[in-house]
Amino acid sequence: MPAYLSPAARVLGERIRAQRLTFAISQDDVANLAGMNVSNYGKIERGLSNPTFHTIIKIASVLGIDPGELVSGLSEDSLPPEVETFTARDFVLERTKRRTAPLR
Repeated sequence: MPAYLSPAARVLGERIRAQRLTFAISQDDVANLAGMNVSNYGKIERGLSNPTFHTIIKIASVLGIDPGELVSGLSEDSLPPEVETFTARDFVLERTKRRTAPLR
């Protein structure tokens, strides 16, 4: 089995799968209800895909849960290490620093 896309993708997929299994329905059923290709849906459950915000909302809607339940507790630490993230505060500080730096 291929490696997970990220810890966040793995956790999201596990949460979706657990909710689907509470209804004892297939991946095909959820995918069809959400208007998705079953192969793409399966990749999300296995943590091999990075679904869009709209896709997360559609899946959550089909499963009858708040989309926030699927992403709750996930943070920057759950992202792949190659993704560098800056906070808005860091951005503003750097922008201010560059604007006030003397010209060379």
